[in-house]
Amino acid sequence: MSVFFYGCISLDGYLAGRNHELDWLYQSGSPEETGYDEFYRRMDVTVMGRRTFREIEKMELPQEAYPSTENYVFTHKPLSQPGFIAVDGDVPDFVRQFPEGKNIWIVGGNTILAPLLDRGMVDEMIIQVAPVLLGAGIPLFTQGEALARFRLAGVRQYGQFAELAYEKITQEQK
Repeated sequence: MSVFFYGCISLDGYLAGRNHELDWLYQSGSPEETGYDEFYRRMDVTVMGRRTFREIEKMELPQEAYPSTENYVFTHKPLSQPGFIAVDGDVPDFVRQFPEGKNIWIVGGNTILAPLLDRGMVDEMIIQVAPVLLGAGIPLFTQGEALARFRLAGVRQYGQFAELAYEKITQEQK
């Protein structure tokens, strides 16, 4: 199994505004202007938190957001949206259950990402940077103080977005 983070942040490192709003992102461009489709075709599973799922629920056809992946939402409440499965518990334990060869996309928030980073379980991060300063909001990184090293694997420009691709440095690479 390989674990990926793919997402967009503001220039000052926020995933969302203070109240979890994403209007700044939608005003900066669209997924069609990025490498999203290429990335998504490689994924087998999505894992997200309830707040990220709430943004998907606002879409006209939420069930079409991730049509070819198994989609899991960490929540304590039942979900009524087809195509999404409610789960709870420890994020790393849940992710570990997937077999080798599965590509798992951590969608959205730091609540799901941080425990995986703390345990060295994130293999690749693809971070797009939008040309917006929010000044405050929900930061991408909130993991513990353990050192984690990644190597820059690529840089692309998509319209106004800069995309930075990083790979985890393995013991053999150190």
